[in-house]
Amino acid sequence: MIELADDIDVSVAVCAIGLIKQLLRHQLLPNDDLGPLYDLLIDDPAEVRRAIGELVYDHLIAQKFNSSQSVSRGNDAGSSEVHLSRMLQILREFSTDPILSVYVIDDVWEYMKAMKDWKCIISMLLDENPLIELTDDDATNLVRLLSASVKKAVGERIVPASDNRKQYYNKAQKGTFENNRREITVAMMKNYPLLLRKFMADKAKIPPLVEIVVHMNLELYSLKRQEQNFKSILQLMKEAFFKHGEKEALRACVKAFTFCSTESQGELKDFAISKLKNLEDELITKVKSAMIEAEDGDEYSLLVNLKRLYELQLSRVVPIEGFYKDIVKTLHSFRNVDDEVASFLLLNMYLHVAWSLQSIVTSETVSKASISSILNKRDTLFEELNYFLDIPSEDKEGDKFRNQLACRVCIILAEAWCLFRKVNYTSTRLESLGYCPDPSVLQKFWKLCEQQLNISDETEDEDMNREYIEETNRDAVMIAAAKLVASDSVPKDYLTPEIISHFVMHGTSVAEIVKHLITIIKKRDDDVPNVFLEALKRAYHRHLVDLSKSDDESFTRRSFLECKELAARLSGTFMGAARNKHRADILKIAKNGIEFAFIDAPKQLSFLDGAVLHFVSKLPTPDILEILEDVQSRTGNVNTDEDPSGWRPYFTFVETVKEKYAKNEGLPDEKKVPSGRRRGRPRKQRNIEGKRLFDEGASSEEEDSISASDQEDEEEKQDEEVEEAPLINSIGPSSRLRSLRVPRNENKG
Repeated sequence: MIELADDIDVSVAVCAIGLIKQLLRHQLLPNDDLGPLYDLLIDDPAEVRRAIGELVYDHLIAQKFNSSQSVSRGNDAGSSEVHLSRMLQILREFSTDPILSVYVIDDVWEYMKAMKDWKCIISMLLDENPLIELTDDDATNLVRLLSASVKKAVGERIVPASDNRKQYYNKAQKGTFENNRREITVAMMKNYPLLLRKFMADKAKIPPLVEIVVHMNLELYSLKRQEQNFKSILQLMKEAFFKHGEKEALRACVKAFTFCSTESQGELKDFAISKLKNLEDELITKVKSAMIEAEDGDEYSLLVNLKRLYELQLSRVVPIEGFYKDIVKTLHSFRNVDDEVASFLLLNMYLHVAWSLQSIVTSETVSKASISSILNKRDTLFEELNYFLDIPSEDKEGDKFRNQLACRVCIILAEAWCLFRKVNYTSTRLESLGYCPDPSVLQKFWKLCEQQLNISDETEDEDMNREYIEETNRDAVMIAAAKLVASDSVPKDYLTPEIISHFVMHGTSVAEIVKHLITIIKKRDDDVPNVFLEALKRAYHRHLVDLSKSDDESFTRRSFLECKELAARLSGTFMGAARNKHRADILKIAKNGIEFAFIDAPKQLSFLDGAVLHFVSKLPTPDILEILEDVQSRTGNVNTDEDPSGWRPYFTFVETVKEKYAKNEGLPDEKKVPSGRRRGRPRKQRNIEGKRLFDEGASSEEEDSISASDQEDEEEKQDEEVEEAPLINSIGPSSRLRSLRVPRNENKG
């Protein structure tokens, strides 16, 4: 029965969990057998998690199945405290991973009324009951529980949905959420300042605690004459902003301040806006002071305040016009500045340029001085970024230019090129703002991107817990590069094939990003045959480079297999009826590929087996025979016996095609290699966030078929415009990073 709870059929699994509950109710199943069952609390799909959550609540929290358990049912507060204490015992198992804790809370929330007992939770956090003592971990988990429960109570998801669809609620549900919002606000109104003061110094508790305010009804502060408490909250949030330097705390404070300054009313709104302005002014003063301190070698204060400025600029315009030049001067003066400091100097420069550009684009009248100013800022930013582009070639062995800064440079460059791409400004009054990088700069950019894509899994694993990792990993780099192609920001003849040549090299998440880019270029009919062939040539060139470097067959074979896998995936985009629709494209790839293979024969003949064969397999028999005749005619006046090993790929290619098509069998489609079986149910494929940067309408398909004809017909009916990231938030984090962390070799096959 326990095994059935992990059945691949969701309905079977849910029924099995229900039967297990009945067995527990009648004490026919020992507790020791339930261990594997609790692993499903963090499983997919949601139906199974909810069923396990109900079982956990009944069996471990409410203890309905334990006849010896006796709790006073008449004391609601006591019952809530008992239930919450038991829930905290469960959450201790997940203390090291807040994400897993949220999954458990989500599973049990529907059944556990104590999670909605706001007064009880607040009382426990404020130590108002001397009989209950919370450890520091318990208090952290209880704050997380409070924050997550508040979100659930007002209708927000705390666990991302597998289908990523937006939730819709009816009028009754919205009414319930609004009532919950009022109850939460009333419960927190007088206690919120107490909680903030108590946990002010705790970097784990402050972020979820501060963020609660965005789910409250601020109007009640005026109606219940609690204006002073509202002002106290804002003052404490400002203190938290300057006390902490971690991303989560800063982001929560900015989000809370933004909400309070826009959603409050009357006098309170004026106060919130004024407080936010004071925060900006104080931050600018601190950044200027920190720049002076950095001259004496103290970079910590500069780093922390640059992070604060970055988080604030992500959400609003910050007037740093007066010291933009000072930022540039700092970069110039301290070329050996810490990588992280350099990253945030560049990020703040970029965000200021982006806000300045938005101001010009949205203005009805634009002066020449404004255009001149933005051009100077843009060119200065590009000069600084180009300096860092050149470092790898000068100092490849040095420790200075590490992964994080390299990723930042790649991403900022790509985002800036997108902002100023010529297509945005052609034939407008702002045409002078259009920009396209020189081919040499674009090549340096891609070489730096490649270095980041080729970072080993071990190195990425070491960086997994690093702050801002979701903005500086190989997925983010590939998204940035692919966005340049999807948005027509750079010439496609160089960058597009380079990106596609990495299709199968870096794991599932990068492959998904490239797959969606391929979908876009096929819909736009961007000379697909030439793009695919160039991508194959570049993958094959990497193999030839490996051959020149090493005689180790295992080393060189890997790059050849990557070339074959790339050909299999690209040819796999022409599946089913799409073969007939794209016959001319397939034939062009095959013929031009043969031409390439016979250049300076027999040096490149392995390209026939490594790339061409997969496309030949997609052609009808008459075309196959024509190709065979063409290939064989090329050796009519050649003595192949002079270099039998060099010509072996040619004979292998001819024999393979002859054997299969002489019998009219056709080459089999590329076999799918079964993935390693995990314990229990195969997880549903997750939505890759990078997809949304390109085309909201494009949908994921099976691994070896991106654009079968029926899918293409469906996509043609959808909006074909490339979805652009918002102007300022375009370098925001990719969500659900952990779900994208899969080994690279999982993509093989």
